[in-house]
Amino acid sequence: MGIAEAASSEIIHYAPTQIIPGVVINMQTVYMSWLTMAIVAAIVFAATRNVQKIPSGIQNILEMFIEWLNGLMESNLGVEGRRVVAPFVITLFLYIFIGNELGLLPQVGMHFSSPTNDINVAFGLSIMVSVAVYIIGVLQQGPKYFRHLISPFTAMLPLNIIEELSKPLTMALRLFGNILAGEILLGVLNELVPYLLPNLWIGFSLIVGFLQAFIFTMLTVIALAPVFKVKH
Repeated sequence: MGIAEAASSEIIHYAPTQIIPGVVINMQTVYMSWLTMAIVAAIVFAATRNVQKIPSGIQNILEMFIEWLNGLMESNLGVEGRRVVAPFVITLFLYIFIGNELGLLPQVGMHFSSPTNDINVAFGLSIMVSVAVYIIGVLQQGPKYFRHLISPFTAMLPLNIIEELSKPLTMALRLFGNILAGEILLGVLNELVPYLLPNLWIGFSLIVGFLQAFIFTMLTVIALAPVFKVKH
């Protein structure tokens, strides 16, 4: 238990800083969020600064991800839906994917952690998705979009509201819990069995980070599907 506590305090340190009385910001999370955004921007810039008809290298990898995500969106949202939400969904996936993997970087000269291991970031992302779904829904369908709250009949309104409120909660907790647990376990393994097991766990965590980004993105696409079901 002592090893686990020591590892978690070392791996998961948010550097809380009081900006003004009563307002505390986790600066480590802020720094890692900025770093994630910078990496995503750098990847996109490197892949698009000299676009080739026959892609190779990073352009090929990025196009592969984009084509895969476009396929998922088109099968769930239709062609028009994909065109509307593709920039949002692709950016969301890249941010979460890169952010999930940051905590696996070697702790050399700088403390790296995943911004998604902070419940505030996970909730921020899930709330942003929920708000975006409603905004896009109203833009696409107008006020009649809110009819889903009284479907299949008006008496379902309270349950439908509870369901709408629970969606961002479950999305956030799933992302936060998996990434946080992975980084804590990595710290524990580094203390108990350096080198071999941590390296194996890093390989497994790379897959987990990708899967969590995929699940969050897929849930976003599923949440957007009713917006375009009339046109699809």
